[in-house]
Amino acid sequence: MNKLYFLFLFFAFSCTSENKQAELEPYGAVPSERQLNWHDIEVYGLIHFTPTTFENKEWGFGDAAPSIFNPTDFDADQIVEAAKAGGLKALILVAKHHDGFCLWPTKTTEYNITKSPWRDGNGDLVKEMEQACRKAGLQFGVYCSPWDRNSEYYGTDKYLEIYREQLRELYTNYGDLFISWHDGANGGDGYYGGANEMRKIDNTTYYHWDETWNNITRELQPGANIFSDIGLDVRWVGGEHGYAAEIHWATFTPEPNTGGKPVPGNVNTMVSSTGTRGGKYWMPAECDVPLRPGWFYHPEEDGKEKSAEDVFELYLKSVGRGAGLDLGLAPTTEGKLHENDVAILKKFGEMVKETFADNLAADAQIGNGNAGSFLTDNDKTTYWTPGENEAVIDIELNEEKNIKYVQLREYIPLGQRLTNCKVEALINGEWSVLNEVKSIGANRIMPVNETVSTKNVRISLTADAPIVLSEIGLF
Repeated sequence: MNKLYFLFLFFAFSCTSENKQAELEPYGAVPSERQLNWHDIEVYGLIHFTPTTFENKEWGFGDAAPSIFNPTDFDADQIVEAAKAGGLKALILVAKHHDGFCLWPTKTTEYNITKSPWRDGNGDLVKEMEQACRKAGLQFGVYCSPWDRNSEYYGTDKYLEIYREQLRELYTNYGDLFISWHDGANGGDGYYGGANEMRKIDNTTYYHWDETWNNITRELQPGANIFSDIGLDVRWVGGEHGYAAEIHWATFTPEPNTGGKPVPGNVNTMVSSTGTRGGKYWMPAECDVPLRPGWFYHPEEDGKEKSAEDVFELYLKSVGRGAGLDLGLAPTTEGKLHENDVAILKKFGEMVKETFADNLAADAQIGNGNAGSFLTDNDKTTYWTPGENEAVIDIELNEEKNIKYVQLREYIPLGQRLTNCKVEALINGEWSVLNEVKSIGANRIMPVNETVSTKNVRISLTADAPIVLSEIGLF
């Protein structure tokens, strides 16, 4: 097509949260306000700290005595500050794992923190973590395992009401939550009140997830994103490797893996990593991965943590593909993060901050008009559009600069539209392709294979609907 002529129409092509423009209709599924909040977070953490930590196991059987849970120097502030130094903007606490031990003074079961010697039986670890997060400016979320290897009632209707009441307690006593996290662990062997047996349930019917989420989660925590294999708001990426597919669609249509309907534990994860182009729901992927080899702390794994460089690479392949990165953090039996983990988080946070601190495009000439004032204002509530499905954006820097990463963001309140993006640089009088991708979404960070020095960059875009860009960055 002919070179794009940049048109700036003050009324039609600018947008803020207060001034919605009506010229462009949303395309396909679009995010809710709570999902937009989730997209803004980008990196958060999942904390595993239960009696299983003190047993040096990954999955507790449900038979550990409550007395085993007694951290000698629990420090929620230390955990939160280490996470914040890593650039994490939110934390999810595993309030109850599969072992069934509740970290708050629940009325639903005797198997809870008040039966431990910690804080002389007067502790509430969920509250301490929540307050530490609020104080540090981090958002807070919870995970309450649906599978309970301790409860004698697991597998019966009575347990379902117990589980729902546990959710009600967590939803009503710990402030606004950014996420209610759920997984597909659906039964197996366990203690079950001393029965020591195998119990299986029909995961497509037992939990009645539709009722639980719609009548309890949505009513008590309307701002909380529901995470599971099937959303409703954020989907699992399909593995615990920490990255999304090269092509990542925030839209998704869940399909069952084997009969019935899609539910946590029964979804075709083959498409979870990529999503569904033109999918029925806006349901971006969370990429969860532990910082250590396991989700719980094991002293023999000291020194085997992922390096800051490893985590940064995962960041590029999760957040940098429009997904979210959920990093597993595991306190020691002391009740703090190990010094290795603290150092890794700090270095990772510095790497992200330093890498993306200086947008080389900020003072560049972008196109022939005022597009740059919207594309480099570091404001995701503004956008630029050519009003067409194809565009070529020429960027001319003030002087030749080294470029290692190119970043684009679509204005996702109007949907995910871009289907191809080719980035070229003028090197020695010839245009050379730096990278080419098939999806953008909320955030796309495109690494350049080798750092190049150039003054001119060209971005060619193709979309299923008129292009709507929020940000462009060269780093």
